[in-house]
Amino acid sequence: QVQLVESGGGLVQAGGSLRLSCAVSGSISSFGVMEWSRQAPGNEREWVAQIIGGDTTNYADGLRGRFTISRDNAKNTLYLQINSLKPEDTAIYYCNEIDGGGKTYWGQGTQVTVSS
Repeated sequence: QVQLVESGGGLVQAGGSLRLSCAVSGSISSFGVMEWSRQAPGNEREWVAQIIGGDTTNYADGLRGRFTISRDNAKNTLYLQINSLKPEDTAIYYCNEIDGGGKTYWGQGTQVTVSS
């Protein structure tokens, strides 16, 4: 029932910026816990950022300065702004929502590739 669709990825040069989007349907996203994670080839999925409600945010160590998570409740959309992209940011980026019962719903991911 809950569907998450990521978009906004692509191929960019190091130092560039991207704004990823996650369209949410089938849930009350304004009250949910939403997150971004990423997975690079050969690596396990890595948690990136979290937003609780509309203003409480948490970030993985080392990413707070370049990554910004936000949400537009009116549009049921989650965003991840990434600045000063580095080659090590190359990964598939996934959004997810954790509902009131603790169940996690995942999107299909969007590919971010950063060239040096």
